[in-house]
Amino acid sequence: MDRKSIKGVIEAISAEMSAKRDYLVELDQVNGDGDLGISMDDGYRAVAEYLKTSGEKDLGRLMMACGKVFNASAPSSLGTITSFGFMGMAKALKGKEEVSFEAAGAMLAGVENIMEKAESKMGEKTILDSLYPGVLAMVKHASDPKKAVMEAVKAAAEGSEATKQMRAVHGRAAYSAERSIGVLDGGSVVGKLIFKGIADYYGAKE
Repeated sequence: MDRKSIKGVIEAISAEMSAKRDYLVELDQVNGDGDLGISMDDGYRAVAEYLKTSGEKDLGRLMMACGKVFNASAPSSLGTITSFGFMGMAKALKGKEEVSFEAAGAMLAGVENIMEKAESKMGEKTILDSLYPGVLAMVKHASDPKKAVMEAVKAAAEGSEATKQMRAVHGRAAYSAERSIGVLDGGSVVGKLIFKGIADYYGAKE
């Protein structure tokens, strides 16, 4: 994995967010502000555009810059949370210009940074409910990239679906926590789409 592959992955994720923009808006209108699809589409699109022109080779500095671009382009709670993920990966990749797929552990560092900075964990009806199990699956099967991303897509999808039975703890949805039960969390769908984009880039199909 180098600058070129990161660019490809982000472009694939951006395509997923663009395709599901309206669906994410609909999900967010139930218990949120209704801007989820807009902010995620805008954020990943901006990062993809940045990567087209960036000449930065240090993956740590590259990911830190991606986080800043995302945060500026997606002014929302999940935009800030996503930037935490980029910053966590930046620390793990500092000083490296190329890493093997086994460096999927850097994604785990990103998720752990989200947990720390957002003071959140699995089971609270957020993006973490799909993002964390997806990353764990990638790390577990990292020696086989295609299997890793397929397992990650599966784990993230299962995690997202499980949010229907959860009570919201954070954000606007928490104000009507009981009404959130039975509703699919939009953030968890974003997490699922991230892994779908990664799988698209690696050509991993079931």
